[in-house]
Amino acid sequence: MTRKSTLSPQEAMINRLARIEGQIRGLQAMIRRGDECEEIAVQFSAARKALDKAYQELLACLLEEAFADAGQDADQALQRVRAIFTKYT
Repeated sequence: MTRKSTLSPQEAMINRLARIEGQIRGLQAMIRRGDECEEIAVQFSAARKALDKAYQELLACLLEEAFADAGQDADQALQRVRAIFTKYT
């Protein structure tokens, strides 16, 4: 039986970042052990993708805020979205 997640967006982001932190600690351990570079590179790639996904979630939050702040003014909202993407991507 699966449970539906009842985490707030903030809690979900903290959990996501904690998993990424675990991946980074794993990378440190691999380097200390002297694991093969290719194995380390694979884990680096996974950690980067996880961090990118967290960043995308944050950008989505920024966009939601931009539209919520703009209310009915679509032009203002689109200008804010454009500014967000220009600044953060």
